[in-house]
Amino acid sequence: MDEMLTRALLHGYRQVVRPGLFRARGGDAEKIHEDMIRALGIAGGLPGAVLGAGSSVMGTGKGVELAGISFPGRVGVAAGLDKNGLAARAWAGLGFGFAELGTVTAQAQPGNPKPRVFRAKQSDAVINRMGFNNEGAAALASRLDGWGVRRGNAALGIPLGMSLGKTKVTPLEGAVEDYLRSLRLLADKADYIAINISSPNTPGLRSLQDGDALRELTRALVAEAKVLNPSNPVPIFVKVAPDLTWDALYEVIGTCELAGVAGLIATNTTLDRKGLKGDDVRLADEAGGLSGAPLTVRSRAMVARIVQHSSLPVMGAGGIMTPADAQAMFDAGASLVQVYTGFIYNGPALVRGINTLPHN
Repeated sequence: MDEMLTRALLHGYRQVVRPGLFRARGGDAEKIHEDMIRALGIAGGLPGAVLGAGSSVMGTGKGVELAGISFPGRVGVAAGLDKNGLAARAWAGLGFGFAELGTVTAQAQPGNPKPRVFRAKQSDAVINRMGFNNEGAAALASRLDGWGVRRGNAALGIPLGMSLGKTKVTPLEGAVEDYLRSLRLLADKADYIAINISSPNTPGLRSLQDGDALRELTRALVAEAKVLNPSNPVPIFVKVAPDLTWDALYEVIGTCELAGVAGLIATNTTLDRKGLKGDDVRLADEAGGLSGAPLTVRSRAMVARIVQHSSLPVMGAGGIMTPADAQAMFDAGASLVQVYTGFIYNGPALVRGINTLPHN
């Protein structure tokens, strides 16, 4: 029965909902995304409407305890899907066990010039060069405060992570203080903090994954979390790029372990274009990060390597397009998974399918 309902939801989304969505707004992927988030924001504000549907249809899967956080389910919203937290009240109702809001920066910023989102439909992928467009960490904190969100109170039904990035105009030598400003604004709202140092769309950002820069950043953030809440500091996670060499990944792991980081998120989008198929190859020269099916194998391999070389827990992200992809991530050692592009292409059926995995 579970499998039949999931298949029906998937068929309806692919055959009816997705074609209409992809044609709307003249096919402008970014405008369509903004409309979807606004609609979910409205729906999430209707008493019981979306949340009731989620509990009865979408399920929540198996609960997991990680970094002192009780996650009711193992599939979450990946950063980038809800940058400003507008739809934060809706995600639990769609079956998600947690949501990572953002990426937000210390200062509001418009992001990179448009167009900056490109669908690679034949490849089940997306290329984006958004550039951390967001209203800023203070605006997100204010929005969540208005909904009564406090760390650990599950006011919106699920744990909330906050993804932090560097403001584009902040020079790399000012990156630590930039991240600290965002942390101070959001630490009392976040169940965990994710440090995004792996987006390819902010110049120089990925250099923060390197040696001394990563050491300084992670130690500063972990220390500040302890200052803000000495008895129960907010857990800090680090999101890594799929394009790291294995040696670079091992260095990141060692640095994060020594700094007291709570876990890793693997992975962000890739600069590789090998996974593009058919007519999508024409998009290969578009700047930005590639997400979706071309990332499936690499992300899973990254998770497996981390688990083999560290006791740090891992959230698996990147290329999770089917419940089988999620199961493979769990088998590789991921404690939780996050979806974004898979949700765009396959809708809520993907979430339900993961929640009803036989070994979930």
